[in-house]
Amino acid sequence: MKAIVAMSGGVDSSVAAALMVEAGHDVIGITLKQWEDADGSLPTAGCCTVGDAEDARRVAAQLDIPYYVLDYVDEFRAAVVEPFGRGYLSGQTPNPCVECNRTVRFKALLERTADLGGDVLVTGHYARVRWHPAGYRLERGIDPAKDQSYVLYMLTQAELGRIRLPVGELTKPEVRAHARRLGLRTAGKPDSQEICFVGKGNYRNFLAEHFPETARPGPIVDAAGNRIGTHEGTAGFTIGQRRGLGIAVQEPRFVVDIDAPTATVVVGDRDDLLVGGCSLINTSFVAGRPPRDGGLQVKVRYRSSPVAAQLTRQGDGWVVRFDEPQRAVAPGQAAVLYDGDAVVGGGTIESVIR
Repeated sequence: MKAIVAMSGGVDSSVAAALMVEAGHDVIGITLKQWEDADGSLPTAGCCTVGDAEDARRVAAQLDIPYYVLDYVDEFRAAVVEPFGRGYLSGQTPNPCVECNRTVRFKALLERTADLGGDVLVTGHYARVRWHPAGYRLERGIDPAKDQSYVLYMLTQAELGRIRLPVGELTKPEVRAHARRLGLRTAGKPDSQEICFVGKGNYRNFLAEHFPETARPGPIVDAAGNRIGTHEGTAGFTIGQRRGLGIAVQEPRFVVDIDAPTATVVVGDRDDLLVGGCSLINTSFVAGRPPRDGGLQVKVRYRSSPVAAQLTRQGDGWVVRFDEPQRAVAPGQAAVLYDGDAVVGGGTIESVIR
């Protein structure tokens, strides 16, 4: 096959490219330029720096494969950065990695793969694509500590058929060992933890600079509506947050609601965070259709554990009801549905059901 490998400059995508070369495929490496500041400068941290592109280029040279950098700044700004800002303006906690995978890393890159004459698109995500008689299945990666299936729930049957995720069959230590065996310069490179377009700075500072409307002061109130403080912008808060609230109280308090129209932040105790479920928008299913049985497991945050839940249709949308109440369910995040190791689908949390 002719394989187009998305190379971020990290060890995972480097090894993904190496595995495809070792399997005898015709491989081309590409890196996406996704973000630049108004002055044209590139990020100094995250997954899209000049240093990352240089690392990817040098790994491609080691593997003796062609390598290109593709400019996706405009697409990334429109599809990821602008919705990120709008989400915080509406009191949500958006997940930019989900939108990046939805609109850029897979949708746009699969289109470019076809333009380059490629048969498959390869990435370094820790997840697995398996063929079953009923169609393609998206499954968790072998390494539970690195599993990234949560941010890939939107992939369709057509997309899964043209995607390869070779490191999903390995643990992180195995990936690093493979890179060391090949002498790849990325073998010991630390994983990037930052949002790529935010870099080393605080995301609140990024929002204040690029979306100044998020820095709108407002009241902090308790569950009874009593004003107990003032904040400098709702973008500084997320559901479930405990630290940095800017209030002096004796008992622990958590953010339980954000009312964007009035710029009001509501705080309460731990039990005030409990919700019975959530409604979803932009819902999609890996099989192309909803599951017959509504009993599933759901993750409401990237690092959360799956919990038992029921999926039901409600009007034109979908509702998830937890078997046991859950805390800190934040609108704007993804609710991803699982059946064991298989990803069923998911959607964006629109609102919670108390």
